[in-house]
Amino acid sequence: STTIIESGLDIPNANTIIINGAHNFGLSDLHQMRGRVGRSNKKAFCYLLSPPLSALNIDARRRLQAIENFSDLGSGIHIAMQDLDIRGAGNLLGAEQSGFIADLGYETYQKILSQAVTELRIEEFPELNAEEEMADGQSSNSKWVDDCQLDSNLPMYFSEDYVPTSSERMLLYRELDGIERDEDVERFRSRLIDRFGPLPQEAEDLLKVVTLRRLGKHFGCERFVLKQNTTATGKAKAGHARLFFGPADDSPFYGGRIFGQVVDFAKANAYRCHFKQDKGKISLLIDDINTISEAVNLLKRIRNRDNRVATTRE
Repeated sequence: STTIIESGLDIPNANTIIINGAHNFGLSDLHQMRGRVGRSNKKAFCYLLSPPLSALNIDARRRLQAIENFSDLGSGIHIAMQDLDIRGAGNLLGAEQSGFIADLGYETYQKILSQAVTELRIEEFPELNAEEEMADGQSSNSKWVDDCQLDSNLPMYFSEDYVPTSSERMLLYRELDGIERDEDVERFRSRLIDRFGPLPQEAEDLLKVVTLRRLGKHFGCERFVLKQNTTATGKAKAGHARLFFGPADDSPFYGGRIFGQVVDFAKANAYRCHFKQDKGKISLLIDDINTISEAVNLLKRIRNRDNRVATTRE
């Protein structure tokens, strides 16, 4: 049997498709139309009708050759890569293929854009960060890293017992992820208590993540790891925190005031602090950190240069 796709017509048992003027279609269009025929154990055939390849432009020839060469099961990724190579990746700020904001979502688009600008600023214009830090005496959260990622095995979440519906929990997680100021966290906490009652400990710790990530950004920390160690029998023991900073090669961050505070703290607490450099990146391990509150207080002490207080074990 044979079918011709026209006005969305689709015959379920068809095993053959004829595409006239195939050179006028995009590669993804051809791949999708080819998939309209052939079901289960029925062998399918796709015939592409076009002028001689010598009469086509180079892009049209490449599209037809790609759809011919990649016909096996699972070859969609190869077709996608060929399509990307033919059409080009475009650019985020220019006019070439700058759409897809509707697919990504505005917040995700803004986040990707901010990360790209931050990487460009650090890699291509590092002297700007150094000059601004010397001028204002401080480093803003966005100069060195775009965000601080938290990696922890501590329980920090909205439980089903506290927020019953999964859709409501997802909305709360999304809202919390967009909060940056402590006063906004307090308003968020007040609304939670008003709607769901007093916060359980794991929810309280989750709200403290906002402050922890903000302080991590202040110190140029790309990733903050907070782990609660356990013995072989599963009994909890002293935990630790590790701060991962950016690449060390020729970065003015490591000669600035902010990283100097971290170094001063490590010197004053040498018994519990250990620097490590691996693959061009520097990290700081701090022992005896067991809770999210202790981690937040630790970063506040480093920021305030309160090394004397910080030498006292929790």
